[in-house]
Amino acid sequence: MSDSTDAALAAQGDYQAFERLYRRYLSRIYSLCARLSGSAERGTELTEDVFVRTWEELPQFQGQSGFAAWLHRLATDVVVNAGEVERSAASAEAGGSAVDRSNDVASTSPTVERLDLAQGIDRLPTDARTILVLHDVEGYRHEEIAEILGITAGGSKAKLRRARVLLKEALGR
Repeated sequence: MSDSTDAALAAQGDYQAFERLYRRYLSRIYSLCARLSGSAERGTELTEDVFVRTWEELPQFQGQSGFAAWLHRLATDVVVNAGEVERSAASAEAGGSAVDRSNDVASTSPTVERLDLAQGIDRLPTDARTILVLHDVEGYRHEEIAEILGITAGGSKAKLRRARVLLKEALGR
């Protein structure tokens, strides 16, 4: 069945249609959540949150955009909102900004280059990290990102350029 058919059926309470959507998108949503959150464990938790929210919000899905774009937008929102809550709690607990404390650039030896890149991405502001992960890691085209994030394709390109500049700065290059 197609996404739109399964989404319509699931919105009416059809658990089997929802399960088909879940199975179809589980790995991509997990990948997105894990990369945006910077943690496989946190990615698992956020993926669960995304699908709970999906079930709750499916009746509001109008089908104006594709289901995949709608679901990825929902996933991005869940991760971003969770990150804001966590950063706020960490900042209040430590009496300062968690981001400020994490700005020490790690060693740039070849053995830790991948770790440096992951840490560099984790240090980016949420909007920059989101656009970089969607485009450079997940492989979305600017048109798809525009639909997911509710921006223009040109805006996606501009944000990606800025995210890459910030990443280079974070890596000290």
